[in-house]
Amino acid sequence: MNAVALVLTVFVACAVEAVEALTIVLAAGLTREWRSTFQGMAVALAALAVVVAAVGPALTLFPLGVLRLVVGALLAVFGLQWLRKAILRASGYKDLHDEAGIYQRQVAAAQAAAAGGRYGVRDWYAFTLSFKGVLLEGLEVVFIAITFGDNQGNLGLAALGAVAAVLVVAGVGVAARSPLARVPENTMKFAVGVMLTSFGTFWGAEGAGVTWPGNDASLLGVIPLIALACAGYTLLLRRARAVALLPVAVPVSSEEATR
Repeated sequence: MNAVALVLTVFVACAVEAVEALTIVLAAGLTREWRSTFQGMAVALAALAVVVAAVGPALTLFPLGVLRLVVGALLAVFGLQWLRKAILRASGYKDLHDEAGIYQRQVAAAQAAAAGGRYGVRDWYAFTLSFKGVLLEGLEVVFIAITFGDNQGNLGLAALGAVAAVLVVAGVGVAARSPLARVPENTMKFAVGVMLTSFGTFWGAEGAGVTWPGNDASLLGVIPLIALACAGYTLLLRRARAVALLPVAVPVSSEEATR
């Protein structure tokens, strides 16, 4: 996996998580109070820094084969979850991810929440909302960056892709002062799901002792194969749903037909 592919994969995956975190932060800041929102975000970022400092070096203690087996399995499970949701949305069985709708629900909840401060924070609701959103989405960003970086032996480039994604999304969000509803997030999740599943399968198999023909070049076959399989499932589900929605013909008796 070359440097460009590593940075782009991490960038796109982390951008999806950053968009979701941005929606929560904007809802808290624009509806409640920015100071408490930024405090919650700062505490969450500090917690994520501790996680990175603790988990990153610890992973290097494991043999490369064990690391690839465990991380590959986790990435595959993670990617398959994204693919499942993306396929269901693309085939019409699940509503499309609506960032604007999520923002409106967060705003409504923030407006209805009671005011009040705690532990030196003026608006506890804005603080906790921002903290939870940034921490939860940030943990996924950290997981993606560390797993890709450690497996490829280039944590610096993976971190660069993750930081770039967060900065770009944050910059666009600050300039727009609104959720990035026009970002094709569902398409991005489908693509990222394919990538995570492909790399998870590849690394997990390597950790289990499989030797891929051509080594990393095998990914050029694994990624399109998984993408085609997912596209096929999407088409099959679309057809099944279209058939299910067809009007049911009511049988007419011969006596009624002659009237």
